[in-house]
Amino acid sequence: MYRIIRFLLFLFPAEQSHSIVMFIIKSTRYIPFLPCLLRKLLSVKNKSLEREVFGITFQNPIGFAAGFDKNAEIFDLLGNFGFSFVEIGTVTPKSQPGNPKPRNFRLKKDNAIINRMGFNNDGLSAIIKRLREKRNRTVIVGGNIGKNTVIANTDAVSDYLKTFKGLYDYVDYFTVNVSCPNVDNLTQLQNKTDLEILLKSLVNERKYMDVYKPVLVKISPDLSFEQIDDTLYIIRETGIDGVVATNTTTSREGLKTTAKEIEEIGHGGLSGQPLTKRSLEIVRYICEQTSGKLPVIAVGGIMTVADAINMFEAGASLIQLYTGYIYRGPGFVKKIQKALTSQGM
Repeated sequence: MYRIIRFLLFLFPAEQSHSIVMFIIKSTRYIPFLPCLLRKLLSVKNKSLEREVFGITFQNPIGFAAGFDKNAEIFDLLGNFGFSFVEIGTVTPKSQPGNPKPRNFRLKKDNAIINRMGFNNDGLSAIIKRLREKRNRTVIVGGNIGKNTVIANTDAVSDYLKTFKGLYDYVDYFTVNVSCPNVDNLTQLQNKTDLEILLKSLVNERKYMDVYKPVLVKISPDLSFEQIDDTLYIIRETGIDGVVATNTTTSREGLKTTAKEIEEIGHGGLSGQPLTKRSLEIVRYICEQTSGKLPVIAVGGIMTVADAINMFEAGASLIQLYTGYIYRGPGFVKKIQKALTSQGM
């Protein structure tokens, strides 16, 4: 069934398809009994799927990655599709349109996507308003935070702090996005000095809050293991609660899509099947280097049930889906849940 739906959606440009899907999901809010029916059809309710990670209890270990519900419009509805947590954003202090269109491209031969959205979002104030209106929710909400494109890296800390303080009362945890390849020079914030300053600033700000909210950092798959070691050192020194591994990649190695097509698409972050191996390597490396003591949310290249199982076997505490969900459809979450239940994971 989903193959037909996907075929129809793929007739439209990727960003237009996303808008169509957002509209359909929003519409489920107004159809009596449909949310309940969706929950029954698309998820497994089993106590064995519960996970307690960085002090938060998740009904199951599967979440929706940042970038889909950028503006906190449907996060409360995604629980009906089997997700126990949703990461909104990336959120910036001020609204911004992002990069020029077209900026989202499917690589069907590779089960992949290239995007260069550029942190397009409605801005902190509008997103806070939506979160405030939907405080009655069944999903855990993560706030993925970044800086406005016009803000130089030298002033980035101020932007991150604004978003951090603004969202603090409305999300359950934070992910610090310094690894998106679609914002000019953003990934430079992953260098040892800048990252330490940024993370220290956020952790110090948290000391003044009444409630402790976990702070995670999202890393790039393009980091070397030496750079990952530097990041892990900073995480230990600053008291960061976990890692989201990984973001999209700038690599174009091993693609079935022709070089000419790739050149026509241009720059952007690649997600999907070509990222599977590298994401798994990084998740396994982090878990080994930290003896499994640092929680890792695995994301990137989870395209099959086996990919999800591999991430958990490598040591991931939770996983997030995005591109895999687009290619595999709503039934994908339940298939993973059933596999985890049957394997006692």
